[in-house]
Amino acid sequence: MAKHTYFLTGTDTEVGKTVVTAAILKKASNLSLKTVAMKPVASGCELTAEGLRNEDALMLMEHMTEVLPYEQVNPIALEPAIAPHVAASQAGRQLSAQRLVGLARGLMMKPADLMLIEGAGGWRVPLNDRETYARLPAELGLGVVVVVPLRLGCINHALLTVEAIRHDGLTVAGWVANRPDEKPMSCEQETLDFLKGHMGAPCLGVLPWLPRLDIAKLAQELDIDPLLARAAVF
Repeated sequence: MAKHTYFLTGTDTEVGKTVVTAAILKKASNLSLKTVAMKPVASGCELTAEGLRNEDALMLMEHMTEVLPYEQVNPIALEPAIAPHVAASQAGRQLSAQRLVGLARGLMMKPADLMLIEGAGGWRVPLNDRETYARLPAELGLGVVVVVPLRLGCINHALLTVEAIRHDGLTVAGWVANRPDEKPMSCEQETLDFLKGHMGAPCLGVLPWLPRLDIAKLAQELDIDPLLARAAVF
């Protein structure tokens, strides 16, 4: 059974959740920890000879230590690159929190030191007309890691996200600042200082923008000790 399991969310879509998840996996691997990860629902999948494949899920597979079949890492693969609930509807499928919880619990039974579950978009992304993705970590009682892109407006988005997470009864286990653009945002250090003083959770690292993605280099910028120090989730 996974000793530590966390849910990764972002303040919005396209903020670097997969890159951060992969970097945490790599950091844990550098510490000789066994890791598994999953992206339960992925839209924007490409049709291949093996079936639908998502580049984010493939990145997680590349950087986790344990070997899993693709279908266990990304059990619900959807082709359209749109919101998951719309993509599922167009594919004639129905998403539900109950199913995602069952899929996640199955993977949590695998022996590992660290398991990461990457969500889709932000905290309130819909699964259907009644449920949001937040139901998954809520049902499992998981700590949440928030990815914050360093761009204009990130303070508001970050504070609203952690407020919503705590309103749902969950703990923000940590957050990672990610530089998604080559040009640094104006007053970046002041923004970081404010977030560190108001997020109410440890900053696990500040990831730089790189002209070429290098997960190993990004992993060096992370401190995941706060994640490993928390009580295990069973």
